[in-house]
Amino acid sequence: MPSTTLPMLETYPKSINLDRAKLAAAIDALNDCAQACTACADACLSEDMVAELTKCVRTNLDCADICTTTGRVLSRHTGYDANISRTLLEACATACKACGDECARHADKHEHCRVCADACRACERACRELLATIS
Repeated sequence: MPSTTLPMLETYPKSINLDRAKLAAAIDALNDCAQACTACADACLSEDMVAELTKCVRTNLDCADICTTTGRVLSRHTGYDANISRTLLEACATACKACGDECARHADKHEHCRVCADACRACERACRELLATIS
């Protein structure tokens, strides 16, 4: 099922100061990353070696929360403030890099960490691409 993000952004009655396609791609990547991080944290908790995955769980949960918040803020445009969007996107790119790096450390043993690392990398890229368009 295709995302409703871009069609919804296209219905916004006023102009949006961002490229709608890049904005939609970022929101979709943020939502995908938040879901992957939440699921990865849960999967880590079910592993026999859970004590070795404590940092991964924490990083996953932090990244999921930051991605969720960023996606929600980017979905609102009335009274838009570029400084808030920029700051959130920078924080999100940082969280995604940290989480992607942490999950990559475990990817050879845990497939859920590999999937999550890929989602984090994609989200970091989408955040940075959108950031580059904000003046």
